[in-house]
Amino acid sequence: MTAKQAVLDQLRALIARGELAPGEKLPSEPALCARLGASRGSLREAVRELEALGVLQARHGSGTYVSQLRPAEMMRGFAATVDLIPLDGLLELLEIRRVLEVHAAARAAARATAELDAELARLLAEMSEVRDPVQLSALDARFHGRICEAGGNEALSALVEVFRARGSHYDIYSIEDVRRHSDDAHRAIAAAITARDPAAASVEMGAHIAATERWLRAYRPEPNRI
Repeated sequence: MTAKQAVLDQLRALIARGELAPGEKLPSEPALCARLGASRGSLREAVRELEALGVLQARHGSGTYVSQLRPAEMMRGFAATVDLIPLDGLLELLEIRRVLEVHAAARAAARATAELDAELARLLAEMSEVRDPVQLSALDARFHGRICEAGGNEALSALVEVFRARGSHYDIYSIEDVRRHSDDAHRAIAAAITARDPAAASVEMGAHIAATERWLRAYRPEPNRI
């Protein structure tokens, strides 16, 4: 084990045990080095790694603090690595995404409001008019994202957003058959949510994401430039 890894493990343990609480400022560098038996170089490397993961936050002129450790914020830190996953890996993530969004759609139908109904209707109308694949992908992301948000689980929304970020690099909306079936699926999902039918919403969402997986397997598009 490297010196940096040893310090990293100790810092993680202090945070996990609550000895360094969310929002708390880290002790001074000399004090922390003495406490952990670490060199300044190893401590700084460990702190930088935890900052990259969203565990610590450096505040200019103030010091370094433990973040609020909110699951949604920390999960977004996965995006940098998820963006590198090839298509076969993305297909595995789609299986996870399907489970998450099926749950989110059911919760959205149970918790839906007139405001959500109106927003989904607006997004459907915009998607029906847009022909540019990039714009369509952005609207599609907002449609799914809004349903996840309505489900009320911030961490779930963030995790789906990370998975979708990689999926957006693969263009399948230029294929007319895919586009038509996707539009139909979106309308069916929105209708189930508007009808306040959690069971139907989950079925429609599951079928839609399963179809996306089939299209990606069948067409195997090259990723767009990131």
